[in-house]
Amino acid sequence: MEVTKKSKKKILSKHISYKEAVRSETATRLNISNIPNEDILKNMVLVAEEVFEPLREWAKHPIRVNSFYRSPKLNAEVRGSLKSSHLSGQAIDISTLGEKSNGELFDYIRQNLDYDQLIWEFGNDENPRWIHVSYKSKKENRKDVLKARSRGGRVTYFRM
Repeated sequence: MEVTKKSKKKILSKHISYKEAVRSETATRLNISNIPNEDILKNMVLVAEEVFEPLREWAKHPIRVNSFYRSPKLNAEVRGSLKSSHLSGQAIDISTLGEKSNGELFDYIRQNLDYDQLIWEFGNDENPRWIHVSYKSKKENRKDVLKARSRGGRVTYFRM
């Protein structure tokens, strides 16, 4: 992570600020601390460099960071998985802010980038509502692709 000279803002990568990466409406509303340690920050920089930035470069438009790091307390509050990669800063939830659809972003990641897990989060058969993607390391990444569906309040994951 670097601090730019002009703005004195912390940034994780060219297009992700530290503030954006730890922002959470739930954490703000409930006054929950959401500050990652140095090891987690290193993981976040890796996700940004290996997944987000190549995707952003291909899309040629902004991509919204919906969720990146989650502290254990925040993760529990949003009912995240106890094994969520957001806890270690190794996962990011994103959605489009431009002409490329979430489906196109998902397909690009799947076909062109290295990742541990890629999840089509809800939505329909054309577009996920958002995309979850995690990255561990070139050695550890499983290239696991899932689709999340909700029925009667219960979430089920299917292999794609």
